[in-house]
Parts: sequence; C-alpha cells; structure tokens
Amino acid sequence: MKLDRKDILKALETITIAGEGKNMVESGAIANVITFGDEVVVDLVLHTPAMHIKKRAEEDIKKAILELVSAAAKIKINSKVEVPDKPEIKGKQIPGIKNIIGVASGKGGVGKSTVTANLAVSLAKMGFSVGILDADIYGPSMPIMFDVESEKPISVTVDGKSKMKPVESYEVKILSIGFFTAPSQAVIWRGPMASKALNQMIFDADWGELDFMLVDLPPGTGDIHLSIVQSLPITGVVIVSTPQAVALADAKKGVSMFMSEAINVPVLGIIENMAYFTPEELPENKYYIFGKEGARNLADDLEVPFLGEVPIVQSIREAGDYGRPAAMQAGSIIETVFEEITRNVVREVINRNESLPATEAVKITTMAGCSAVKKN
Repeated sequence: MKLDRKDILKALETITIAGEGKNMVESGAIANVITFGDEVVVDLVLHTPAMHIKKRAEEDIKKAILELVSAAAKIKINSKVEVPDKPEIKGKQIPGIKNIIGVASGKGGVGKSTVTANLAVSLAKMGFSVGILDADIYGPSMPIMFDVESEKPISVTVDGKSKMKPVESYEVKILSIGFFTAPSQAVIWRGPMASKALNQMIFDADWGELDFMLVDLPPGTGDIHLSIVQSLPITGVVIVSTPQAVALADAKKGVSMFMSEAINVPVLGIIENMAYFTPEELPENKYYIFGKEGARNLADDLEVPFLGEVPIVQSIREAGDYGRPAAMQAGSIIETVFEEITRNVVREVINRNESLPATEAVKITTMAGCSAVKKN
C-alpha cells in the first residue's frame, strides 16, 4: 500500500503535545513528512527537553498513523529538541565530572540514602569512577553507610589552591557535612549557611575525574534543592519512594518540582523501595506491607520510567548500619536487584544525553549499549 502524505498530516492533526493547545501540525511540531511506499518518515521538533513528553509524542504519532492511516505502515520518527533561549536555573560545570545525578524523595524515611549508597557501589563495581555528595545537610548518612565516620577530608593543593580531598571507601569518593561535625551534634543552620557549606563541598573539593557524581538530596522540596540546581548542571534526577500512598503523594511533588519550567531537570525515573517482604523461610511468598506497586503506578501516571523495586531485606539494613552497602554482597539477591536498577539508571542517562540538550555534562561514551559495563 502506498501512503499518502496528506492522510498522514490529517491523522497528525488529531494529536496535541502536552502543554500546548494547538495540534502537532498547526503548532509546527511536525517539521516534515516524507512517504516512500508503505514507509513514512516524520520529522518532529519539540520545544521542551522533558523526556516523558518526547516519548509520549512519538508514541502518539505511531498510534495515530497505524490506527487512522494504515496498520501496515513502517514509521520512522526523527526527533529534535529546540529549546528557546531563556534564563534557566543552571549551574557551572565541575571540570572532570561527566554526569551529576540527583537522588531525591518527597518523604523522609523511604530509604533514599540507602539507595544512593548501593547505586554508587554498583556503579563502581561496573567500572565507573563514582563520587557521592551528601547534600542531606541536616541528616547526613553517608559516613555511617560507608564506615568512615571517623575519617576527615585532608587538604591538598591543586593549581596553587587549597582543596578538600574527598574520603574514599569501596572505590567511591565521598564528601558529607558529617565529616565536619561530631556524630551527636545537630546542624542548626538557616538556609543560606547550609547552601554555603554545600557550595564549599562542591567547588572547593578535588573530585578528580568522575563518570558519575550522585547527590544525596534531603527530603522535601526546599532551599537545598534550589541551591543544588543553581550550583550544578544536574544531568537528571532519580526519585525514591515506598509504595505507600503518603510517600507517593510527596514523591509526586518532588517530580513536579524538578519538571517545573523554572528548574527543568530531567526525571530519569522512579525507584520503589521496600516494595515487598519475603521471609527467608518462605522464599516464594511476597507480603506487600506498604501497598503493592504504588511507585510503579505513579511512574506510569507521570509517564516517567520505572527503574525497579527493592524488597524489604534485613541484610540491607544491617549492611547500612555496619558500613558496607548491601549491593557488595556477592551472589545475593540484593546484589542482583541493585545491578538491574543501576543498569536502568545508566540506560536512562544514555537516553537523556543522546536525546536532550546537554546541561554542560559530558555524554557517556564508554559503554556498549545498555549493558552498563565500562570498556577499557
């Protein structure tokens, strides 16, 4: 069957892009349509870097052509993002750091720091150079989770300037306000002072070459989050939530903040922590203590990727308390779980860097497909 360009355009007039009132053809999002027999090539131009909008637009185009024109049509979509020049909250690049990933949650106590620590060691095991910036100023957890509570960053001279050298544990470089306060000391700071301390850990540190910097953000949507996106060119953010309705409500607010027009940081996806409990003596049983698939359903509703689920396992808590992240337990279920989630995160970073305008972060070029294995 030979496809007619006019029929294709008519079908595309039934689609609108999220946030725009006009249909795709009228708004200029469809830059060109070319047909070759049963093949059609659609040139799509978007004006927002949000990954979920791009994905939804491409899916809608394919669906409209297959349903309204020909179910046998072979469709190719060339997508391009053209973001209009406007002042954005974007920070300056740190030399040597390729990708900066924020790990956030709307609600406290959902295991965000635990997930951050295990993502970091999983990335390191895959061969990447990794750092963690513990931006949870009022409740720093990384010194405990990496068994470096008693460590202190040392001062080094770089290009004639004095810099902090991050503490290193399990091949992960770490900076945390916890290194500069006593374990029992509360950090009672107003927003500006906390932001200043963060900036010192970011720019007055000798991070060296990193493939990934993970930023463990505090719960909620406040001063620290704004300071981070103002200071750093965040590649993307990962949201952590439990399946519980109360946690999901706050996770949704977190996604909304990063996707807002002012901040405009790509959301790489959602991780569901404490997804279910399986007793050791009943390995086939799953008990959904906090609800079932709540974060997965939220990801579907918000049209962002679902990166995976982490079960409730006693060894995860024990490993965090003992300062040896659970993902380092070779041959365990938890190692497999975090390897899969980490691969999904890396895949989304690759997709983000290939399809969206760079935020000053350098693209990953050292991986084969989505295997998340660094080649030498």
